[in-house]
Amino acid sequence: MDSNNNHYSPSSTSSTPHPTTTTDPVQSWWETVSKARSRILSLSSIIPSHASSSSFSISSLADSDRPAISFLSSPDAYSLISSSLSSPVSGSGSDPLCQWLYDTYLSSDPNLRLIVLSFLPLLSGIYLSRIHSSDSSSAPSLAGFEAVLLAIYSSEVKSRAGKPVVVQIPHLSQPSLYHTPRNKPHKSQVQAPSTGVLSPPLEPQIAIKSTKRPVIVGVALDCYFKHISQMPSWSKVEMCRFAASWAGQDCACQDKFDEFDDADYFLEGRNVMISSNEIEDNSGISESQPKGVRIPLPWEILQPLLRILGHCLLGPMNTQDAKDAASVAVRRLYARGSHDLVPQAILATRSLIQLDKRTRETAKATAANSSSNANTPAKAKKPEILLVSK
Repeated sequence: MDSNNNHYSPSSTSSTPHPTTTTDPVQSWWETVSKARSRILSLSSIIPSHASSSSFSISSLADSDRPAISFLSSPDAYSLISSSLSSPVSGSGSDPLCQWLYDTYLSSDPNLRLIVLSFLPLLSGIYLSRIHSSDSSSAPSLAGFEAVLLAIYSSEVKSRAGKPVVVQIPHLSQPSLYHTPRNKPHKSQVQAPSTGVLSPPLEPQIAIKSTKRPVIVGVALDCYFKHISQMPSWSKVEMCRFAASWAGQDCACQDKFDEFDDADYFLEGRNVMISSNEIEDNSGISESQPKGVRIPLPWEILQPLLRILGHCLLGPMNTQDAKDAASVAVRRLYARGSHDLVPQAILATRSLIQLDKRTRETAKATAANSSSNANTPAKAKKPEILLVSK
C-alpha cells in the first residue's frame, strides 16, 4: 500500500522543537514538567479511563514530578495504549492516538520522545503485519502509523546530515587488544583499516512507498536500538515476540543447536520453546495468540532487528522474560535464514544462539556451585593460640 497523505501537520497544542532561551535551571525544569503534563493530559482526553478494565487513569501520571518518566515506566499506561493501538480500526489518518504520538515525538523533551519509541515495536509490528496480511487489500488506511514512522525517520535524516553510518574495520596484521600478529609487518606493508558502510546516506521522504518501506522501518528500528537501554522490559518483549512471528511458523531447524543439550538447561523452569507465544512479562501483559504474521525480512529491517535481539539476549540488566523472548526469536530467525539461504542472517543468528547457550550454561554452572557451597558445612576453625613472650 502506497500512501501519499500519510503525514500530519503538527497540531497547535504540540511542543515542536525549538531552542530554549531560559537560563534559570529551575524555570527550565518547570517548563519541561509543564509540557509533559500537558501532553499526558491531552492523551487522557483521547483515551478515557473507562477504556481500561482497571481503575488506572493516565491523568494520574501527570501529577508526578517527572511525568514523562512515570509514564514510560508504567505498565498500566503501556497496556492501555497498546489496547488502543491494537484495535482493528487503529492506524488511520484520523486516528487521534497516532496524531498524539506524532505530535509528542516532535517535542523538544527527550523523555517524551522515549515514550513514543517505547511503542515502536507494537506500532511497527501491527503496521507490517497488516501490510503483508492476506486481506491487506480490504484493510483500513494505515496513514496514521506511517506518519509516526516518517516522523522518526525524518528526525534521523536530520541528525545524520546526509552522511552514511560507517564502521572502521582494522586489518588483522595490526595488533589489537584481542590478538598479536605472528609476523610483524614492515612499515611499508602496513595496511590501513577498511571502512564498512552500515547504512548509506538517507534521503528525505514525504510518504511511505512500497520500495522505501524497508528503509524507513529499518531506520526507525535503529533509532529504537540507540535508546534501548532506556526502554521498559515489556517494550523489549513486544519487539521479540513480533520478531518471532515475522520469522514464520515453528520449524525443527530452530532446535538444531539444542539437540544434544541437557533438556533442563535451556528451559530453566520455563517452557520457552514450546510456549513461545505465551511469554508473560513483569507487567502482566500476556497474549496466547501470535503477535504478527510472516513477512518479508530484507536486510534493511533484519540488521537493526538483530541488534535489538542481541541486546535483549545478552544485556545484563534485562529481565529473564526479555532474554527468553529474544532466545525464541533468534532461533526462529535462524530457521528462516536457513530456509531463505541468507548468509548474513545465518551467521548473525547462529552467533547469537551460541552466545546465548554459553551464557545460560555459565549461569547454570554458577547456580550449581552456589548451591553446593551452601549445602557444604564449613569446617570448624582451629582455635588461635596466642603466644605471649615473657
